[in-house]
Amino acid sequence: MRRVWRCAGLRWSVDGPVLMWGDGRGSSLGWGQRVAFGVVEGGVRTCVGARGHACPVAAVVSGRSTGVRCEECARLDRTHSVAADTMADDPRPYRVYLAWFGPGMVKVGITRVERGSARLLEQGAVVFSWLGQGPLMAARRAEELLRAALKVPDRIPYADKRVVRAGLPGPGERVAEIRGLHERVGRLDAWPESLQRAPFEPVDHTEVFGLAGLAPAVGVVSELVPGGVVSGELCAAAGPDLHLRTGRGVVVLDTRLMTGWELTAAGDGAAGLSVPVRELRDSTVQDGLF
Repeated sequence: MRRVWRCAGLRWSVDGPVLMWGDGRGSSLGWGQRVAFGVVEGGVRTCVGARGHACPVAAVVSGRSTGVRCEECARLDRTHSVAADTMADDPRPYRVYLAWFGPGMVKVGITRVERGSARLLEQGAVVFSWLGQGPLMAARRAEELLRAALKVPDRIPYADKRVVRAGLPGPGERVAEIRGLHERVGRLDAWPESLQRAPFEPVDHTEVFGLAGLAPAVGVVSELVPGGVVSGELCAAAGPDLHLRTGRGVVVLDTRLMTGWELTAAGDGAAGLSVPVRELRDSTVQDGLF
């Protein structure tokens, strides 16, 4: 009988990306490693529950969803969520940061001090720098200030991040954009008094993510399906995304699509990809005159 694992998503450690499993164990991933698995034939994708508790009805969720929770569990999960502004009384200190994902792609965000840079790795930030540290509500006010005064968003779609990873500029250009914004933030008068400013100290994750020399992706896995197989050589990883070298070229797998499925090992002779893949078109190639 073939062994079955239930995926619990991708986590980042100081040593790199780790695929987590339902039993708490993890599989460390490295460049050049073969990533291969099959989705159990006849299986369904089920809700992962909320806040450490299983979904009471084991609800079936869409294969295309990256949320992996049914409506009720998603609501419960956000009941005590900083992102949903439901934890205004959180006494823990927070940091405000600027994160760069590619030319013209800078966002502002906050994260708990105790988490270090984990949040930036999880988001796939190529370069980041801290802006300040202090109480949660002061960090929130600073985040709002940057959005209003400097027009810096707090979200950048993963679809936008993926298409630029293979053509990133050199180290100087990667740092320049957030350096300029960091300087502009320092001149803002409305900065919360309880938020201690941080000096500009950029951190570059290009090597951590394996992005140097990365070939452009030709497609993105759009969903997993029962009986489907994914197999490829890991050439880079950023945020939840694995960039896999396959027979058709580099294909991106968002590991959030794996969560909630029962998976099994794929044989050595397994096909590279037998799941739906959405093709990525080269944005530099113009289809017509207009």
